[in-house]
Amino acid sequence: MADPKTYLFDLPGAKRPSKATIREEWYPGVKDYWDRSTSSRIFDAILGVRAVIIHATAGHNSSGAMSVMRDGRASWHWLVADEDEDAHGSHVWACAPEARAAWHVRNAVSDPRVNGGAKRVNHWSLGIEIVNSQKQSPLDPFSDWQVAETARIVRYCWAKYPNLSQVVSHALLDPSRRSDPGTHFPWDSFKALVLDGPAEKSVEELFPGVAALSELPSSRGIELCCTVT
Repeated sequence: MADPKTYLFDLPGAKRPSKATIREEWYPGVKDYWDRSTSSRIFDAILGVRAVIIHATAGHNSSGAMSVMRDGRASWHWLVADEDEDAHGSHVWACAPEARAAWHVRNAVSDPRVNGGAKRVNHWSLGIEIVNSQKQSPLDPFSDWQVAETARIVRYCWAKYPNLSQVVSHALLDPSRRSDPGTHFPWDSFKALVLDGPAEKSVEELFPGVAALSELPSSRGIELCCTVT
């Protein structure tokens, strides 16, 4: 069984995407929470970002997670909805300004493998929460869309922040108190999506109903109007 306390990989500079986009919308009313759930960063808002932290909510829906942020107990930059929510398959929720520190990791924790063991992780990281109960019985799997969109967010961050170099689980940074994103999060598949990007879609997938090239009639015997010599 996978151990979320080991989830960590580097983002090689040679593979950094030149551009990446995400489909995001501000969570309704979230701007009213910022003064009690986020802080000014102590490092440069662009050059100071070194890592992306992957979390799971241990809950069943976005509204439950956002009640924590509303009450000023914790916060994150993005929230990825569960499969039975309307946002699933459409967009991720933007929850805190990237330029501000969200409260998603305890200030006292660190790990020597991540940013040289620096503390105050929130000030040099970005946090992604994925809605998932983390239950094993019955198992609550992460949807393919959740995994793909989380990877898409990381690629967006990787393209935007020149010093971003690591992706790590919450469990690795705070192993005595946290286990997210959990043993059943498909870390290896997620890593591949981040490093290699989404698979290219075929013409048939991009344009349903268009005949595949193999189904088109042969051009043999057809005289062309122009010939290049």
